[in-house]
Amino acid sequence: MLLEVQEISKSYGSQRVLDGLSFTADSGEVVGILGANGAGKTTLLRIVTRLLVPDSGTLLFDGHPLCQDDLAQIGYLPEERGLYRHMRAGEQVVYLARLKGLSHRDAEANARQWFDRLGAAEWWSRPVSRLSKGMQQKVQFIATVAHSPRLLILDEPFSGFDRDNAALLQREIQRLSADGTAILLSTHNSEAATALCTKTVQL
Repeated sequence: MLLEVQEISKSYGSQRVLDGLSFTADSGEVVGILGANGAGKTTLLRIVTRLLVPDSGTLLFDGHPLCQDDLAQIGYLPEERGLYRHMRAGEQVVYLARLKGLSHRDAEANARQWFDRLGAAEWWSRPVSRLSKGMQQKVQFIATVAHSPRLLILDEPFSGFDRDNAALLQREIQRLSADGTAILLSTHNSEAATALCTKTVQL
C-alpha cells in the first residue's frame, strides 16, 4: 500500500476538523476526498504533504512513517495556486522539478514533454505574468507532475479551466492513474469525481 492514513485527528482550538480519519491509497487508485466547505479536505491534504502536523495518528508511505525525504515522490497542486510571475513558464517548471531531485536534463525533458502534451509548447519562454489564467493553471499542473510523482495530490484541480481544458486535464489524470500513480482528488466537480474516482473518503 503506497499511502496509509491511520486515525488522523486535527483540531483548531476547540474545533475538531478531522476525527480519527483512516483510509488507504494504492498505486493506480484515484481517491476522492469529499465533504462540504470547512469539512477538513484541505487540512487533510496539507497533513499528507507535511505542511501541517496532525494532533494524533500516523501516516505511512510505502510501509514506513511519512518523512521529509518522501516529498520528492509526492506532487501537490494546492487550491491556492502560486507561481513566480516574472519567471518564464518553462524555466519555472524545470526549477521546481530540480527541487524534487531531477537533473537539469531530465527536468527539462519531462517539462517539455508535458508542455507539448497540454498544448502549451508555444508558451515555454513566456513570463508567467503574460499568460492567461487558464494557461497559468496548466503550467501549475505541469509543475506538479513533471518530476513523475508516485503520489499526486490535487486540491480543486479544475478550478479556472473552461470545459474543454477541464476535459483535457481529466484525461491526463486518468492516464496517470493507468500508469500507476496514486491520486488524492478533492473537487467540487461532481461529474469529474464520478468519472475519475475509484473510491471516496467522506469528511
